[in-house]
Amino acid sequence: MNYFEEEVSMPLSPMADYFSSSLINVFVLGVLESEIPIDDSRAEPLLKDAFLPISTRFSSILVMDKKGKKGWKQVDVNLKEHIKIPTFPTIMPLKIYDKCFDEYMSKIAMEQLPQDKPLWEMHIFKYPTSNAAGTFILKLHHALGDGYTIMTTLLSCVQKADNPSIPIKFPSSKSSVESKNTKTMLKILPQTASMVFKSVFDFGWSVLKDSLIPDDQTPIRSGHKDVGFRPMSISNVSLSLDDVKEVKNKLKVSVNDVLVGVIFFGIQLYMGAKNHESSRAESRGTALVLLNTRKIRAYKSAKEMHDTDSEAPWGNRFHFMHVPIPILSDANYLNPLEFVLEANKNIKRKRNSLAIPLTDVLLRLLNKIKGPQAAANYVYKILNNTSLSISHMVGPVEQVALANHPIKGFYFMTVGLSQSITVTITSYMGYLRVGFGVEEGFIDEYQLKSCFEASLEMMLKAAKKCCAIEN
Repeated sequence: MNYFEEEVSMPLSPMADYFSSSLINVFVLGVLESEIPIDDSRAEPLLKDAFLPISTRFSSILVMDKKGKKGWKQVDVNLKEHIKIPTFPTIMPLKIYDKCFDEYMSKIAMEQLPQDKPLWEMHIFKYPTSNAAGTFILKLHHALGDGYTIMTTLLSCVQKADNPSIPIKFPSSKSSVESKNTKTMLKILPQTASMVFKSVFDFGWSVLKDSLIPDDQTPIRSGHKDVGFRPMSISNVSLSLDDVKEVKNKLKVSVNDVLVGVIFFGIQLYMGAKNHESSRAESRGTALVLLNTRKIRAYKSAKEMHDTDSEAPWGNRFHFMHVPIPILSDANYLNPLEFVLEANKNIKRKRNSLAIPLTDVLLRLLNKIKGPQAAANYVYKILNNTSLSISHMVGPVEQVALANHPIKGFYFMTVGLSQSITVTITSYMGYLRVGFGVEEGFIDEYQLKSCFEASLEMMLKAAKKCCAIEN
């Protein structure tokens, strides 16, 4: 970064600082598939009237003061410089355009954003693919905000497809606050000592894991130190939310638990296909499941997020939960629902543990005592010593339109993480899009997709078999 200021008026949040370091440089790609051919003349008015007013971050560049402190500085934005429209030969088969699209996604995933301009771009792929008549790709630097922030941004730019004059309903999560009466407190007290003990153990293990004990090299972890800067292949698969809910209702767990279990089982099927020993031997792997640390999970408007005392503040407000990937055995191969139950147990424990806030304290101490580069180095080790990351975002339940283009599907992908595989999950209109970003030339994305689809199919069969036995 070559832009220096006397002082920084809008400092970066700690996580934004770490994700824009020399070790970690992370971007988010938001992919919106249009039902109709794209009229690119509508892009500039959309960005000017809807996108830029959402946050001053979108019209700011990263700068650094003389002490090395990073921050934001507002600048004039030339929107034409941020709109990218690739050209390809016309009138080609869809399969050829599919390949062109995949290669274009891999290309822009690797490209760095210019530091002298605000850290975002809109790419418009105007050619038809198997999934869409045209595709919008919004590329944003992770320093601008996390998945929650970026989803709020997208929701602020779209309208209802069937009636653009009516605002869309923001997706929400059910939540309840239990009153802490005497009986409740008496129930909680016996659990406190156990929670503290488990929290200390989890925190100690995570520190050891992050610092000294990397996952084994397996068919899903190359161990390359520079994997975050290597070429990435991006693919995705669509699932019915009703199918996932069928397993969820059977096991009385969350949709996220089911998806994590399906991903874990699919990974073990993939490792078994590539190298039988790694899936059944004691070569353990770890997934980082991202946790939103805001007080509430329901989406708020961009205006509410920018309020001083917001319960859902703008920016990067998340942490990683270390969740072990279960080893494949004869028992859980025959009953893959065990992967979901194991995911539910581990995620529930990690979510309720004090290890996450303790890790936050550790990062802040590192930042304060040794500087942001030391803290960024620790975050890099968290990523590089584990096998994959999993993040999940809830999208609209009704169809939306972007600049009067009805959107038939969308998903996102995080690129630049120091791992061989990244998995993202997005819900939209009753379907789930699971995205896979994999180290090119190391992981076979097509075989991985096939194993993931087989995993869900086996889960559904197991759930129906259980129902039949009970009935």
